[in-house]
Amino acid sequence: MEGVNQSVVSEFVFLGLTNSWNIQLFLFVFSSTFYIASMTGNSLIVFAVASDPHLNSPMYFLLANLSFIDLGISSVTSPKMIYDLFRKHKVISFRGCITQIFFIHVIGGVEMVLLIAMAFDRYVAICKLLYYLTIMSPKMCILFSVASWVVGCMHSLVQMAFVVNLPFCGPNVLDSFYCDFPRFIKLACTDTYRLELLVSINSRFMSVGSFFILIISYIVIIFTVPHSSSGPSKALSTLSAHVTVVVLFFGPVMFFYTWPSSYTHLVKFLAIYDAIVTPFLNPIIYTLRNQEMKMAVVRGFSKLMGYRQILKHLTCEQS
Repeated sequence: MEGVNQSVVSEFVFLGLTNSWNIQLFLFVFSSTFYIASMTGNSLIVFAVASDPHLNSPMYFLLANLSFIDLGISSVTSPKMIYDLFRKHKVISFRGCITQIFFIHVIGGVEMVLLIAMAFDRYVAICKLLYYLTIMSPKMCILFSVASWVVGCMHSLVQMAFVVNLPFCGPNVLDSFYCDFPRFIKLACTDTYRLELLVSINSRFMSVGSFFILIISYIVIIFTVPHSSSGPSKALSTLSAHVTVVVLFFGPVMFFYTWPSSYTHLVKFLAIYDAIVTPFLNPIIYTLRNQEMKMAVVRGFSKLMGYRQILKHLTCEQS
């Protein structure tokens, strides 16, 4: 196959979500509101965990990492989608499309590993409470964080290796609002059946495999709790929040790669949900179910407002 620099196509055209002005206006308000809310909520969690000594535990360290990744999920596709809503000619450069695909799969892979790490953390907290701080040491937490990025990058690079040399010489229209492998590969000027199968298997293995690992871990925890003498109601409350986040994340992801691609409108709806709504719901779920996290977010917000007032005062004095 020919290299990317041999491709004639220099940009791709998105068909977008809809041509109805009323629906575009609704999507603009809806998407902008949830995007700002998700960025604010996840930023507050990262700031609260980093600055509040009350949250100096492995569970909150992993939660801060998850919120940081959710910031990335919100930012990879949402800003351009919002920007393109009222544009007639929705385009993205060839390099921009490749970059978007790369980061979508990096972030997706990182989040899957982080969710597995958080499930392991809950297992240790509930089933091995006396050894919790020994097992979930700072070194182990950092190892989980590094491993998640390594797996995410490797997953994305393997995907990119399948398509980086594909020739694109003709059609450049994507019936979507963002770039992803399935539709991207179909535009190549060559037979891509085997590549589509490899990419699909890779993504299915990553998503479905991670999901089943999580389900098995929950089953083990549920069957272990009745025999535990610690009665960890707080840990179980956090576990229920974690299960909710897992279902919200893996539901759309597994649909993308296990169902036929003919459900265009449903796929677009789930893509919006996955890119905007899920990153907004994650901080809401964790803060509402955890009183300590709720108080820390309030303290973090107060600190930020205090810093803002100080900066404003200094600016006024200088002027």
